Amino acid sequence: MAWSELIVVNPDVLAGKPVIRGTRLSVEFILELLAAGQPEAEVLHNYPGITHEDILACLSYASYLAHEYKANPIPA
Repeated sequence: MAWSELIVVNPDVLAGKPVIRGTRLSVEFILELLAAGQPEAEVLHNYPGITHEDILACLSYASYLAHEYKANPIPA
C-alpha cells in the first residue's frame, strides 16, 4: 500500500502535521521513536492502533520528503 493511502494531513488534527490515518500519531513522532532506537515491535506494542504497514508508510513518507528536498546553495 502506498504511503499516501495511510498518511493524511488535516488542518484540524495536530495543527496539520502528517499523521497515520485514523490516529493522532504524527509521522514525526513515529520516526523519532524509531530513530531513538525503539524496536518496531515495541512501537507496535505501545501503540496498538497502528500496524507494520503504518510504520512502513512513515518511513516511505520520510524517504519521499528526502528525495524532494533540494538544497539551495548560498552564493559565496
